[in-house]
Amino acid sequence: MIEIDGIVYAENPLPKLIRVKYVKPLDGYKLLLTFTNGKQKIYDMSEQLGKPCFSPLKDIDLFNRAYVEYGTVVWNEDIDISPDELYYNSTSITK
Repeated sequence: MIEIDGIVYAENPLPKLIRVKYVKPLDGYKLLLTFTNGKQKIYDMSEQLGKPCFSPLKDIDLFNRAYVEYGTVVWNEDIDISPDELYYNSTSITK
């Protein structure tokens, strides 16, 4: 059982959010991602570069500055991407 705000639940009613734990920029505008559930995936960012909000990332030096903040990938104070987009639209790495 778990108690949240004075209400007792049989199990945690809140889904555990999957967020980005680690990012490494790769060649070809790809990101190697490690998520909080332990899965590693590759996200192809090249498909997003045609959108105005992501077009500055065509500058490879800016793209390679990707880092994790608040559970998602950011490049600067203006550019970030949804952790759900990264998780659900990336390719799993098979070992």
